[in-house]
Amino acid sequence: MSAVSEGAATEGLVTPRPQLRTPRGRPFALTVRALGPVALLVLWWAASATGVLTPDVLASPAEVLRAVGELWGNGQLPDALTTSLTRSGIGLLLGLAAGLVLGITTGFTRIGDELLDSSLQTLRTIPFLALVPLFMVWFGINETAKILLIAVATTFPMYVSTSSGVRNTDPKLVEAMRSFGMSRLAIVREVVLPGALPSLLAGLRLSMTLSVIALIAAEEINATAGIGYLMSQAQSYARTDILAVCILIYGLLGLAADILVRLLERVLMPWRSPQGGTR
Repeated sequence: MSAVSEGAATEGLVTPRPQLRTPRGRPFALTVRALGPVALLVLWWAASATGVLTPDVLASPAEVLRAVGELWGNGQLPDALTTSLTRSGIGLLLGLAAGLVLGITTGFTRIGDELLDSSLQTLRTIPFLALVPLFMVWFGINETAKILLIAVATTFPMYVSTSSGVRNTDPKLVEAMRSFGMSRLAIVREVVLPGALPSLLAGLRLSMTLSVIALIAAEEINATAGIGYLMSQAQSYARTDILAVCILIYGLLGLAADILVRLLERVLMPWRSPQGGTR
């Protein structure tokens, strides 16, 4: 090709410029993340101060803080937190264990997939809230019903994520490990689970979030202790300040669960960017 034709072919093209990532300090990132909650808090305070929000609709931030001090001082809040966290924690552990075992079974073995997956996918579509009356009939109104409801709610997100992650494992790598004489259990432990780690953490995040949602539903089953019990008592006396405290606690529990999973991602997968690859 002549120089003239080469020049005509390249005419109008723009010299590529690589996109450089702008480094951001951690204080800047934390400040940006805090802008949303701070803005909501300011709006809440302004609406209460101007009378747009009356105490019978929603207590002001100052009244909520006073309610926190009252509940903490008389010991109700620490006891309620301990009870609710115990329920949520036990139910979550049961759900994660069941989802992990079922996901590995259906994702790694053909017979497990054929026997279990269709049934589990059918059960997964049933809202766990629809199980509340049935659990009350089966287990009564004791702690067993509450814990099992949380366990059921958290099983299926972990199951779906685990099964998907296990299925995406490179079959050639699995076959190579078998040719070296590794047992199935060793392959699952050394190859499959490390390869499925992103999916496992995604399932953990969903399950931990659902454990808080299921906790709210579980504590509606004639609870005599816990955050849900505080809410029912506050509702009886129209204490919107205590109701706001309980709602904020549920929200903070969900936020804490998400932060915990993010920290696990940084520890277990340090090569991944915390912003999902874009900064």
